[in-house]
Amino acid sequence: MFERLKKRNQQRDIALKLYNNLVVCARSPEFYIHYGVPDSELGRFEMICLHAYLLFKRLGNTDESGKHLSQLVHDLMFADLDRTLREKGIGDMGIGKRIKTLARNLYGRVDAYDNAFEQGNEALSMALNRNLYATNAATDNQIAAMIKYITESLLQLNAQSSSDIMQGKILFPKASYER
Repeated sequence: MFERLKKRNQQRDIALKLYNNLVVCARSPEFYIHYGVPDSELGRFEMICLHAYLLFKRLGNTDESGKHLSQLVHDLMFADLDRTLREKGIGDMGIGKRIKTLARNLYGRVDAYDNAFEQGNEALSMALNRNLYATNAATDNQIAAMIKYITESLLQLNAQSSSDIMQGKILFPKASYER
């Protein structure tokens, strides 16, 4: 029994490392200064969703334990969002409704980005405009830079060993905007 609890805690710790890493990457000032992502709660949520999508996509290419880890990261993400809403003073009655809305938004982004990747850069550009840049029009250069970052992220994540990722070691590329 204690072994199972210990293993569960280890898996949660690994998921927490992955989640913290994606949040740090998503909050890189480069995205908000040069890539045209709105520096707002919504913009930060969109960047967390984008990085979560990239991580979930990579974990989906592993075995069942990777899919389980993906679910743990997902659960931590929504626990963090719940905590953030409560810190903002949202009461118990409003939390559930807002979390459902945020979950729908995340699932919508996952579907939009998956479909866009199958169709190419033009579709990805449209998906980014509808989601990431919905409240702040980005230039063509900013969108192209974001597409390049996303593509490089997927390549870099896929190049990392599954065993490293399953230990919580994951590296996103550094955001570097080139004009």
